[in-house]
Amino acid sequence: MKRPRRLQFTPPQIVLLGFLGAISVGTVLLRLPLAHAPGVRLGWLDALFTATSAVCVTGLIVVDTGGDFSRFGQAVILLLIKSGGLGILSVGALIAFTTGRRLGVVARLGLQAQTNHLQLGGVVRFVRNLLVFTTSAELLGALALWPAMAREAGRAEGAWLALFHAVSAWNNAGFSLFSDSLMRFTANPWVVAVVPLLFVAGGLGLVVFVDVVTATRTRWVRRGAPGTGRARVPWTLHTRMALVATGILVLVGAGGIAALEWSNPATLGALDPAARPMAAAFQGLTPRTAGFHVLEPADLTPASQVLTMALMFIGGNPSSTAGGVKTTTVAVLLLAAWAAVRNRASTITFGRSISGPLLARAAAVVTLALGVVTLAIFALAVSEVGVPLPVLAFEAFSAFGTVGLSMGVTPDLSAAGRLVIVALMLLGRVGLLTVGLALAAASPERPLRYPNEDVIIG
Repeated sequence: MKRPRRLQFTPPQIVLLGFLGAISVGTVLLRLPLAHAPGVRLGWLDALFTATSAVCVTGLIVVDTGGDFSRFGQAVILLLIKSGGLGILSVGALIAFTTGRRLGVVARLGLQAQTNHLQLGGVVRFVRNLLVFTTSAELLGALALWPAMAREAGRAEGAWLALFHAVSAWNNAGFSLFSDSLMRFTANPWVVAVVPLLFVAGGLGLVVFVDVVTATRTRWVRRGAPGTGRARVPWTLHTRMALVATGILVLVGAGGIAALEWSNPATLGALDPAARPMAAAFQGLTPRTAGFHVLEPADLTPASQVLTMALMFIGGNPSSTAGGVKTTTVAVLLLAAWAAVRNRASTITFGRSISGPLLARAAAVVTLALGVVTLAIFALAVSEVGVPLPVLAFEAFSAFGTVGLSMGVTPDLSAAGRLVIVALMLLGRVGLLTVGLALAAASPERPLRYPNEDVIIG
């Protein structure tokens, strides 16, 4: 008797199925009456939306997280955020570690695709380090936030608030147990400093941290060893580009919000001048897919809203908890454009040449992202009649960038509009290329070469 063939999934399909499975489990758990606050009953669509937002570390909400969910429901959301931030396959790998199971090659390939790890070798060790590093950072963040949260709600409740917001911040989720996000802490310099530190660090990515720490450690070892001199250990090109892009975006975001909102009576203009710089910095950093806000997005000037949408679209670094098309993707395209303007055949940066396939991949990511967001805005304009187009555009960019900022329209979306946002959050978190590869049928490349012919560009 012929044995049935086992289903074989490609790494992108494993990643997509992992996220879909986590969203399904989260939806069922959040639909349970145990997950709801007394007197509250959530429908399936609300549970699906919340679970997707948590797993995709977005933070867009259709119900009040702190008021409509019980402590059990809040704990489920926290676990979904943690799972989505780590990556669903990373969670599965960690469960396998604890039960003594070994990961096969397909599982390791899936982990590599999910974490954007450059090499298959060491991917398991990378996931282990990821868990230890992120959990340690979240606990330190919770400890730092505890005093402020304790003053707000007491020591015991403050501990839960601190842990929830630290995990949410590090994973760039933007979920808050306060109905006003963090606006009540606008004048609190400690909270306004600690939370951005958490979500900016979480958006850097473990690859960058490991590279910096390894290079620094090696440099000190060589400096102390006799006869080794002070040999310099360079960072990888990825780390250099990620750090430079992050620095530029931090300055552009914080400086732009400060300049555009300083005299706006609805935002910074209503604050004491001493509190304005930190509030501006917080609001300028949060579009890096953090989702928290200390200024109401709907009250920002139109220029600030456009700046926020651009920052949300770019997002954070690869292999991090952040969303968007990623900083290095945009950096590669800008470098290619600069090389084209200067009529250079190669794209050079930091003494390294960027390959043609990498440029094509970056162009594909940005082109597909713009197409998907444009299509989503069109769909929202059809389903949400009467809502201003800028508000819908802001919502679409926020969902795709897995940011969580909103101009207040999310709870009022129709069922069709909510499903559009759910799809955007999933596509933004998993990645368009990953989803495309997961859905596309495998076709071998033809061993044919066709003649080249130029077309007119520009």
